[in-house]
Amino acid sequence: MNNRGWGRAVQRPLIGLTAAVAALAMTAALSGCGTGSDEVTLKLVAADYDVAGGESSKNYWADLTAAFEADNPGINVEVRIESWNDVDRKVAEMVKAGEAPDIAQIGAYADYAAAGKLYSADQLLSIPVQSNFLGPLTEAGEQKRTQYGLPFVASTRLLFYNKELFAEAGIDDEPKTWADLQEDARKLKAETDVTYPFALPLGPEEAQAETMMWLLSGGGGYTDTVDRYAIDSPQNVETLTWLKNNLVEEGLTGPVPPGVLNRKDAFAAFTRGEVGMLNGHPSLMQAAEKKGIDVGKVALPGRDGDAKASMGVADWIMGFKENGHREEIGRFLDFVFTDKNVLDFADQNDLLPVTVSASETMELEPAHKDLKAFLQELPGSVLPPVGKTSWAAVSESIKKNIGKAVAPGGSPSATLGRIAREAKAAEAAE
Repeated sequence: MNNRGWGRAVQRPLIGLTAAVAALAMTAALSGCGTGSDEVTLKLVAADYDVAGGESSKNYWADLTAAFEADNPGINVEVRIESWNDVDRKVAEMVKAGEAPDIAQIGAYADYAAAGKLYSADQLLSIPVQSNFLGPLTEAGEQKRTQYGLPFVASTRLLFYNKELFAEAGIDDEPKTWADLQEDARKLKAETDVTYPFALPLGPEEAQAETMMWLLSGGGGYTDTVDRYAIDSPQNVETLTWLKNNLVEEGLTGPVPPGVLNRKDAFAAFTRGEVGMLNGHPSLMQAAEKKGIDVGKVALPGRDGDAKASMGVADWIMGFKENGHREEIGRFLDFVFTDKNVLDFADQNDLLPVTVSASETMELEPAHKDLKAFLQELPGSVLPPVGKTSWAAVSESIKKNIGKAVAPGGSPSATLGRIAREAKAAEAAE
């Protein structure tokens, strides 16, 4: 149950019992019948997804753990909810202090896996559960070909556009190539009073994601086919050069320089009707529609047509070894990944399920028709290289520097080269 305070598993000795009774009690406990004589309390730290300040995440975990405990006497689950601003740091502090939780639902797993602190997926999950994850998410959860990060919830990104502004500008069709996208932005600038014909948030908040979307659409990406960094590849240089020459320098990205514009501000401007096009995720779609924006969405096109790949993102859940509760953690996580629980959380937060079966169910349900386009992108998506312990440092370098590539006087080649050198050094230290 929730909010009992943090404590280690309670082991109650069988004082005064005969050997036969003790053996019988232990047999009952191991069979899951539950005698109360040998209880385990799992500690779970989870992120708060309720951006409006409500208690939806707290209520989700309360309902889930109550149902689990009812079916699994002898296993209790304490849940601690932390904001996304704090949860990764607080878990790191707990681990450093030798007080790791049994389970953490946070943004990254690689450092803990590299330090040998996590159970692998095959040590925790039943075979049907482990094999049910979508392929790209399984791969992103692997370090040295062993899965430690279990995808908890996922999302993809699409190109959003304001249908009303498109109609006002005389645009009849969705962009299918980069040239179409440029031409549509020109029409929006000329025929409407839109503030941002195309919003390009390369500010430090989430520049690594916006950049990756464009690199993938240009046939590149952060890594090569053998998972080595390839940040300054010719394809990546060409992509950023196109952005600089054809969108930024033509004044099609609005009054705020891309290197200063943060995603949060770009998203807010879209909900106010001030943006013609931008890359967005499902939560933005819902927020914009609530403000009366008629949202169109399409996969971000490639240079000459369909992009080679689209970007996916995931948050992670993992089991720590420190308290030795492998069996109990595994039983709980098997329950977490049942279709009902996966779909309940995804639906509650306008995000995507991480399993094949839950994705198929969501795609068939009319209530989720607005998410269908996002779902279709997920199975073939590429995720950031989150299995690399160096990724945190590389991501920070991208956030800090990438906006300079498209700034006046900036050089895509030089900027990517600098980031690539830092990535190579970080990778060598792994």
